[in-house]
Amino acid sequence: MTESVLVIDVGSGTQDILLYQPGKSIENCPKFIVPSQTQIVAAQIRTATAQRQGIFLHGHLMGGGACALALKKHIAEGLKAYATAQVALTFNDNLAHVEGMGIVLCEEVPELATPIWMGDIDPSALRQAIEAFGLEYPQKLAVAVQDHGYCVSESNRTLRFRLWEEFVMQGGDLHKLIFTQAIPEVFTRMQATREIVPEAILTDTGTCALLGIMSDPLVKPHLNKGILAVNIGNSHTLAAAICGDRVYGIFEQHTSMFDLESLSKFIQRFQTLELTNAEVFGQGGHGATLHPEMQPGWDFIAVTGPRRSLAKPLGWYEAAPYGDMMLTGCFGLLSGMGII
Repeated sequence: MTESVLVIDVGSGTQDILLYQPGKSIENCPKFIVPSQTQIVAAQIRTATAQRQGIFLHGHLMGGGACALALKKHIAEGLKAYATAQVALTFNDNLAHVEGMGIVLCEEVPELATPIWMGDIDPSALRQAIEAFGLEYPQKLAVAVQDHGYCVSESNRTLRFRLWEEFVMQGGDLHKLIFTQAIPEVFTRMQATREIVPEAILTDTGTCALLGIMSDPLVKPHLNKGILAVNIGNSHTLAAAICGDRVYGIFEQHTSMFDLESLSKFIQRFQTLELTNAEVFGQGGHGATLHPEMQPGWDFIAVTGPRRSLAKPLGWYEAAPYGDMMLTGCFGLLSGMGII
């Protein structure tokens, strides 16, 4: 691929953006870290709450987190909240549950309600920012979002980890999770992003974080023996045992559940194959899965993510491919696309 690519790694706190320009050293490619759309929507909801206005949420399914919390507080204040059916799936895959939260489903903006657009990426804002610096907005976009998968009948934590388990048991090749064409139906958040940008390449934020760690020059020599790649994000912590190009085991927990001691314990139990799915899920996480061929070891640990300072005393290698830790996911997505 010789064309420019806008790469966006959507997190719960920030969206990390790289404008990859072929022919230019990657360190000199334009980049910026800005609030994620869920933070932007949350701020708009809080403004409406302060002004005692009803709100109408429309647009696309997107990540919850901050905007879901702001919405709950808005409703708790006794204020009206309306949403289209598609946007309502942001808050729960079961629309009856959404209505039970106090959200009224409708497709047109009610009188006196403040409309708030939702979507994991905002192309008009991105174009405005990029063109403000005299840069050309690219035709190709690649986007990573954390997609729990769609399921009405069970916890999305359960579904998300069943999808990770299937991936590990089917060979653990992260490159197969980069969707350049069709997106599996279960990944509704990725599909919603495709509605905004029809030609976008999509993947999960966990996938691109792991690929980004693997692309760090100091990590690569250890891959043949095996590494533990740990991404400590603002909301989620994902760790994977990787040898060569294959993931042999993986676990995912909410970062808020960790302190230094509990994180260290989880990693040690993962290294010795003692960590179980029930243990992680029981503590509020997504789960853990280990391939039967996974062996104990995995002594080299590389960590990245905006909350990586949590692990600082443990002496793990802090991965920062191309000198920029916050763009680890963007570099991973480019690596998964075969560009770098």
